[in-house]
Amino acid sequence: MKMSEESDGSREVREPLVHKDMAESKPEQPWMVYLSTFVAVCGSFAFGSCAGYSSPAQAAIRNDISLSIAEFSLFGSLLTFGAMIGAITSGPIADLIGRKGAMRVSSAFCVAGWLAIFFAKGVVALDLGRLATGYGMGAFSYVVPIFIAEIAPKTFRGALTTLNQILICTGVSVSFIIGTVVTWRVLALIGIIPCAVSFLGLFCIPESPRWLAKMGRDTEFEAALRKLRGKKADISQEAAEIQDYIETLERLPKAKMLDLFQRRYIRSVLIAFGLMVFQQFGGINGICFYTSSIFEQAGFPTRLGMIIYAVLQVVITALNAPIVDRAGRKPLLLVSATGLVIGCLIAAVSFYLKVHDMAHEAVPVLAVVGIMVYIGSFSAGMGAMPWVVMSEIFPINIKGVAGGMATLVNWFGAWAVSYTFNFLMSWSSYGTFIIYAVINALAIVFVIAVVPETKGKTLEQIQALVNP
Repeated sequence: MKMSEESDGSREVREPLVHKDMAESKPEQPWMVYLSTFVAVCGSFAFGSCAGYSSPAQAAIRNDISLSIAEFSLFGSLLTFGAMIGAITSGPIADLIGRKGAMRVSSAFCVAGWLAIFFAKGVVALDLGRLATGYGMGAFSYVVPIFIAEIAPKTFRGALTTLNQILICTGVSVSFIIGTVVTWRVLALIGIIPCAVSFLGLFCIPESPRWLAKMGRDTEFEAALRKLRGKKADISQEAAEIQDYIETLERLPKAKMLDLFQRRYIRSVLIAFGLMVFQQFGGINGICFYTSSIFEQAGFPTRLGMIIYAVLQVVITALNAPIVDRAGRKPLLLVSATGLVIGCLIAAVSFYLKVHDMAHEAVPVLAVVGIMVYIGSFSAGMGAMPWVVMSEIFPINIKGVAGGMATLVNWFGAWAVSYTFNFLMSWSSYGTFIIYAVINALAIVFVIAVVPETKGKTLEQIQALVNP
């Protein structure tokens, strides 16, 4: 079946059939899709809890364990290194033991890591715990959006996949707020809760039908798809499309790392890797990790700025979810990247005025406006959309290898930006934001020229479009 060669007329015939299937299944049993998504995004919340842990816990951990600045810096950075390892291995694991199996492994690593941090009496246990939570965090960052994309009907797949980013933001914010009122050991125990909910919840939901079809488990495939769509739903059309696509892929050789550079896959790889590079090198982790420092340098009240930041991030991301499948991925990416450029330029003006001792009263106001425009814009598109698009564009035979590598690129970018941010700010505070503005401007060009619109298409149609 060559869907890329279908005429407009045949598409018009097919689309109502697919929509009819979705319409029949939604009133009957939409709760299984929602329940499965809820269980999966508990992993996203665990991700956010890991990312938000070190900021409120820093002073207390250093005092209780007697850590130097260098030792605590190592503790913080191990999260990113663990995430990179998780990104490398999560794809093959998800292909070997399934999406649910990979999420169980992620949950187990996070629980083990949090327990190691809770019981830590010295730096070794603390670092091993941080490395383990980082591994789980990196694995969750890949497998959660993949799982949601593979179980959700196309009519609201984008909105459900966006919940991944919403729960990450919520996890970061909750960890930061709770960390101001409990000890760092109690905060570590609290981090276990979403991991446990995810681990136990996985026993109550079906496996990804597309993965089951890929593994040749036809009976389980149909049972899982029917459980997701409803007992009375006509799943024949959707099942046939999935099976036809799987049969086509089975005739291809098993994917290896070098296969990602074959002509048939190069556009998918370019889109996913490019979006991950622009998402991270546009400055998000430098600005996120050092927001308090930015506000302090600009003369704005740090605590107030952080609260506004945390609330805005969650609210904008949540408001964005319902419109993903209406506005489309590409428009949201373009609006988001444009806002990032504007936010960076406003912040650059603020620090330029401060460096040149001009307009003292305007400096803190411009700084907070620039950062809020930046984080609001990031939450509106560049935060979630690269993960949504990445979960949609890879053929299932290379999804494990390609998705794992794309996630690795993302985590490497996170490390590089967070590591270099303070050096750049020491070199030139306003120059740092100008650099980020230029990178985000290049992202606009990339999205216009390379990224396709995937709204309202099945995964099989998307992959036929991207990899004809």
